[in-house]
Amino acid sequence: MKRPGPLLTLLAGLLFGLILLTLDATTGTRSSTSPYRTESPSPSPTAGVASPTPSATSAPPRAAVPNASYAGRTDDDSASVAVSVRDRKAIAYFCDGHSKESWLKGDVADDGSMKLTGGRGAELNGTLGEGTSIRGTVDVDGGHYAFTAEKALKPSGLYRATATVRGAKLVGGWIVLADGRQVGIVSRDGKPAAAPPVDPGTGAVTVDGTRLTARPATP
Repeated sequence: MKRPGPLLTLLAGLLFGLILLTLDATTGTRSSTSPYRTESPSPSPTAGVASPTPSATSAPPRAAVPNASYAGRTDDDSASVAVSVRDRKAIAYFCDGHSKESWLKGDVADDGSMKLTGGRGAELNGTLGEGTSIRGTVDVDGGHYAFTAEKALKPSGLYRATATVRGAKLVGGWIVLADGRQVGIVSRDGKPAAAPPVDPGTGAVTVDGTRLTARPATP
């Protein structure tokens, strides 16, 4: 009788091969599917939320323009100029102490610049620099004058007096400089002449025998 060894060996080999094929098929199926689950990204917390509407931009604060008086001389030293600033309004006086004068007024801009105007086409253009001085030009009666006016500390500054004396309307203007010098004109019914000195401490001045009081000029 023959031994079944070779046949059993062959059948065992076939069975082992079938098992391997079955395992390969199973492994391939599993590998086609990723073990990690893919999810749709969660929406951003801010998605769908409207951005806040920016509030209306408030206007920037206006630059400070100090209330002060300024007095100085023209570059050619022929006349004096004084400017008084109050609440962004300005009044100025140009005076040569003899016959040429002009009162001017206007506004002061945020950047310290000013354009003041007066009678007969007079014009002052200046810039207030850091509240300590005014640099500019004055055009009066055909003349063009550059000037620098420094901040005035009492008793220096700009003074003015008005009155009617002996039927004539008087308008007097005085510029008192830091060194004590004075330049002034008194107009009698529009006719200018050199003014008598004024007492800066009290404002007292005598014009045509009449005692008047000159007061600091403000806009």
